Amino acid sequence: MQHDLDLDAYFARIGHAGDRAPTLATLRALVLAHVQAIPFENLDVLLGRGIDLELAAIERKLVHARRGGYCFEQNTLLLAVLQALGYDATPLSARVRVQRPRDFTPPRTHVFVLVGLDGERWLCDVGVGALSPTAPLRLDVETPQATPHEPRRLIRHGAWASGDRRSPDARVFHQVQLAGEWQDVCEFTLEPMPPIDREVANWFTSAHPQSHFRNRLMAARATATGRVTLLNRELTHRGPDGIGDTRILRDQDELLHLLAAEFGLQFPAGTRFPCPWIDWSTPA
Repeated sequence: MQHDLDLDAYFARIGHAGDRAPTLATLRALVLAHVQAIPFENLDVLLGRGIDLELAAIERKLVHARRGGYCFEQNTLLLAVLQALGYDATPLSARVRVQRPRDFTPPRTHVFVLVGLDGERWLCDVGVGALSPTAPLRLDVETPQATPHEPRRLIRHGAWASGDRRSPDARVFHQVQLAGEWQDVCEFTLEPMPPIDREVANWFTSAHPQSHFRNRLMAARATATGRVTLLNRELTHRGPDGIGDTRILRDQDELLHLLAAEFGLQFPAGTRFPCPWIDWSTPA
């Protein structure tokens, strides 16, 4: 069923009061505002709630209920916003490679957005957790690209003739520079990810026993000067230099307080998030 997105509510949610024309300047402003306002988080997965990818459900959760979500929610929302504004936007599939060796093949359980604009192509990804780029990335391999936060680059692997023409093993790696070193974020082949593929990957991400979204508590958002991330009991603030200051949460009441204070995520007192990889009995 077609859903008419409430663009005014979305812009209020991310704090964007600027131009809405489908330009590169608007695209940059929306990506930056989105990743600072709408946190990445997997809390509904831990609470045993289903992740509904219908646009109306995503809008209710991320916009009106002021919650966050993961890539299938975040980038589906961004995709709908960009298309409503008149951008040529397409969802692409990817494999997340954060802290994974190249000889390991992760599942294709990530979606991001490709935007065609004035003869160039731009990659937008507001749903890759603590490493969501805060600017669109030009589809230009090898050349480092500045963002309001960390430097990024795209590098090619395998044989690419030009554009979308490639050998079967060819891939593009999105990388981030942290502490002077380039690290993989995800890999992709420019293959679109239609709704049915997103539904299947979303089920694996939220329901498969081996999915790390079922076993770890995660929240992240960009700030004006860096990043704030939560992984299980570890709350980390990172500055523009990428250096982090981490502390361990004492208990689940402190967790609820910090979800509200750092990420704007409000839950009733006494809410508990079942998470196999958190041991609250160990002193902070």
